[in-house]
Amino acid sequence: GCAQKYIVKNYFYYYLFKFSAALGEEIFYITFLPFTYWNIDHSVSRRMIIIWSIVMYIGQVSKDILKWPRPLSPPVVKLEMRTDAEYGMPSTHAMAATAISFSFLIATANQYKYPFELGLAAAFVFSVLVCLSRLYTGMHTVLDVIGGALISAVLLVLLYPAWDTIDHLLLTSPFCPLLSLVVPLVLCYNYPKLDYYSPTRGDTTTILGAGAGATVGFWLNNKYASPAYTSQNFQLGFPLITSKMVLVMLARFSIGIFVILLTRRVMKAVVLGVLGYRYRFAMGDLEARRRLEVEVPYKFITYSSVGFCATVLVPLLHELLGLL
Repeated sequence: GCAQKYIVKNYFYYYLFKFSAALGEEIFYITFLPFTYWNIDHSVSRRMIIIWSIVMYIGQVSKDILKWPRPLSPPVVKLEMRTDAEYGMPSTHAMAATAISFSFLIATANQYKYPFELGLAAAFVFSVLVCLSRLYTGMHTVLDVIGGALISAVLLVLLYPAWDTIDHLLLTSPFCPLLSLVVPLVLCYNYPKLDYYSPTRGDTTTILGAGAGATVGFWLNNKYASPAYTSQNFQLGFPLITSKMVLVMLARFSIGIFVILLTRRVMKAVVLGVLGYRYRFAMGDLEARRRLEVEVPYKFITYSSVGFCATVLVPLLHELLGLL
């Protein structure tokens, strides 16, 4: 569709909520989740990625089953256009923000020395900002946002007792690599069909692909590298982080993000090239890239490579450069 014309009257709210909306998108996932894996704690990162994958899959599928429309425009002014083709209920931005912030809080509360009230406030503020951004940008109703946050909270409560069991199985089961790839692929190929194209299937494939690649990486690291790794540098708590540690963290992050973005770019080109040769379409043919037989393998292979790279290749590079 075409973007609407609008006049910004309050630039503080405009940029605050535009930024907050980005906290529920790929740019945030591809930076924050790897950052926790490289710099904070492997176990925390594993739990967040598991919860994130499950919550987002359920949220995306729920949208295309319920088929509740987004707010009508006019009267609502929509500041985003890409996701306008998706249905509204539940808000997956609200689901992801709730899942990531509170799973991070729960996973770190017993391992690090920091005021729990401060962590709770940070998780609450993060979630609220993302939820409000969906209202400000005109992409969701209040009910969409509340529904997404509540669904995510319920899933967290239901999954929390099984966290350790799931984590142990993913690290030790000999069937983990196979199941981690096959199950998400089956779910992606059997995604609910719509009468028109929506980016929900592609986004779901991206998420499940990244989660699958990361899970295989977790299993390989536990078997051949450092079992159930926990960063000893940060065990005494965040207030004791030194300037040297900050520099090391920034170096790890910068190198890791560069490698991840390079991997994504190269794999996109390679996979699309192979699929284009197989199904006879040009690289820039958007309609062809939306077909099931192209979109699912293209996004799944690309982002599973990104997940695998983030959890296996980047830590190896960190070790080679003396950053561990």
